Amino acid sequence: MAAPPSPPGDTAGHRERLRGRLLAGGGDALLDHELIEYLLMLAIPRIDTKPIAKALLREFGGIGGLLAADAEALGRVRGVGPSAAAAIKIAHGIAIRLLRAEATDRPILSNWQALLDYLRADMAHHGIERFRVLHLNTRNILIRDEVMSEGSIDQAAVHVREVIRRAIDLGSAAIILVHNHPSGDPAPSRADIAITRTIADAGAAMGIVLHDHIIIGVNGHVSLKAQGLI
Repeated sequence: MAAPPSPPGDTAGHRERLRGRLLAGGGDALLDHELIEYLLMLAIPRIDTKPIAKALLREFGGIGGLLAADAEALGRVRGVGPSAAAAIKIAHGIAIRLLRAEATDRPILSNWQALLDYLRADMAHHGIERFRVLHLNTRNILIRDEVMSEGSIDQAAVHVREVIRRAIDLGSAAIILVHNHPSGDPAPSRADIAITRTIADAGAAMGIVLHDHIIIGVNGHVSLKAQGLI
C-alpha cells in the first residue's frame, strides 16, 4: 500500500478546532467527513486524516456504507491500516448495540420504528443476502435474534423446517422474519412472498404467529404484512 499523506503544518490547530466544535455542539456540529476524520485521527494520530475520511466516504457511498464495510474492503483504501479499520468497526459495533438496546427494551410491536432503525443500520448495506428470525415471547419481548442463513449476492437459502424447529426449541410465541436485498430495492419477489406464506402456515399449525416479514434495502424497507401479502 502507498504511504499515507503527510500532515499539513496546521494539523494540530485544525484538530483543536474540530475538538472544540465537537465538545460544544456534539456530533451535529461536524460534517460527515469531519466525524470520520476525527475518528481516524484517534487511531492514526500523526497524519492528516481528512483526505482519508473523504476517500472512505466516496468509496462506500456515505457513513452507513462505510461503517458496514468489512475490514478487507476498508484496507483497500489508501492510508487505512488495521488501526483505522478497527476504529471504524468499533464505531459501527457501538452504534448497532445502541440501536438494538433501544429496539428491544420493551415489546417489539409497540416499538416498531426503533426496530426498523436497528434493522436498517445492521442490514441495509450488507453485500450478501442475510435471512434472520426474531423470536418473541408471549409478551412480544425479543428472546432471540438469529441469522438463519447467508446467501449469494441475490438469494439466501431458507428452510421452513429449520425456522419452525428453532422457534419450537426456543418456545417462541411469535416470530418476525427479516432479510436484506443487496440491490437496495426492498420490493418483495415472488419467492419472498411464497416462503413467507409457507412459514406462516407452518407456524400457525404449531401455534406460532408470524407477525411480519420485513425486507431491508438502502432505499427503504417493505413490510409484507403492511402490504397485505400475509
